[in-house]
Amino acid sequence: MEGSGAPPGKRLLVLGAGPAQLGLLAAARERGLFVIALDRDPAAPGFQYADRRAIISTEDEPGIERLAATERVDGLIAPGTDWPVPIAARVAERLRLPHPLSPEAAALTVSKIRQRERFAERGLPQPGWQVVSEPEANVAVPVPCVVKAPDRQGQRALTLVPSTDDLPVAIAHALAESRSGLAVVEEIVEGPEVQVGAFSIGRRFFPLTVTDRLTADLPAFGVALAHVWPSEAAGDEAFRVADAVAAAVGITDGPTHLELRIGPGGPQVMEEAGRLGGGHNAELCREAVGVDLNALALSAALGEPVDESELRPAPQVGGACIRFLVPPEEGVLRGVTGVEEARAVEGVRELWIYREPGHAFGPFRMGADRAGAVLVTGESREQALARADEAARLIRFETVNAEAVV
Repeated sequence: MEGSGAPPGKRLLVLGAGPAQLGLLAAARERGLFVIALDRDPAAPGFQYADRRAIISTEDEPGIERLAATERVDGLIAPGTDWPVPIAARVAERLRLPHPLSPEAAALTVSKIRQRERFAERGLPQPGWQVVSEPEANVAVPVPCVVKAPDRQGQRALTLVPSTDDLPVAIAHALAESRSGLAVVEEIVEGPEVQVGAFSIGRRFFPLTVTDRLTADLPAFGVALAHVWPSEAAGDEAFRVADAVAAAVGITDGPTHLELRIGPGGPQVMEEAGRLGGGHNAELCREAVGVDLNALALSAALGEPVDESELRPAPQVGGACIRFLVPPEEGVLRGVTGVEEARAVEGVRELWIYREPGHAFGPFRMGADRAGAVLVTGESREQALARADEAARLIRFETVNAEAVV
């Protein structure tokens, strides 16, 4: 572990220092907190904001608890990625630290099976689904369908299955990645994807943003190209469903990130996360409606009161967009050009480059090799998206074949 002497501010442990944690880590540094960040990747970009860094996996619960106790932290938080969320809640409970999520609610947020069961109990709209434990299982969900590991984040171990003949291979892949030895087969809901960002205080639910999740034609199903606000696909009904979902999962305080499909009959619940969105959703919320979700999440992690006045969204711009940057090919990163030109594009608020020269890209892994992102605003969502595309076109990731690297 590396670090410096502790300043007088509160001490916060952040689980993860990757791209999904950059906004929260920057906000913690700006606030003057003493930040201890952990990640298994020594080159994680978020370490630049840490006063101390620890090379520990976000899944190493005993190691995280030892670190939290040794550092005498005032709170810990797992922003941006799913699996560390219940670890943070359990460690906080054992160390008697404040935390917005109970261990029970946190556990629900990382189990797609338990979520599906709870949604069924509450009569919430969701796709048809089935749990399977072997590749040759008799599947009742109609094909085409989606097969996924129920305890992995995002698109990891997720397969779009076009025919019945492809089911066994897809299920075997999901089972191999599953922590529980189970896989979930889900009905495909035709319609746009949206995300709902919200925050709760004492069971009072405050919806903040609905964004459209635009996907790219990349060699993986459902890989996000951009998050765009305001949504064209969903309105107030998405907020009402999000409120019911948070109550069903048992989330009383802190940020939530809900993924929905807008089908012919209305919103269908895909999955709920008890954390900030991992695609710079908090920074988009700040620019779009003037609510600083990163600051609110920090307060919740430290047990500080949050005033309802901080949760009154007021549109700041006509449109906002997060555009993800994807490297053009496999290889080892040699350098990045066009960054300053992209920053100069009108409406660009922030631009992140995640990788340093020497990073090896590929083969493409469900968004894991995103190379960066740009946050752009405009007078309309269309203008924001166009400006984001313009900025993205200016950035070039220069790579060389791995064999050529000595």
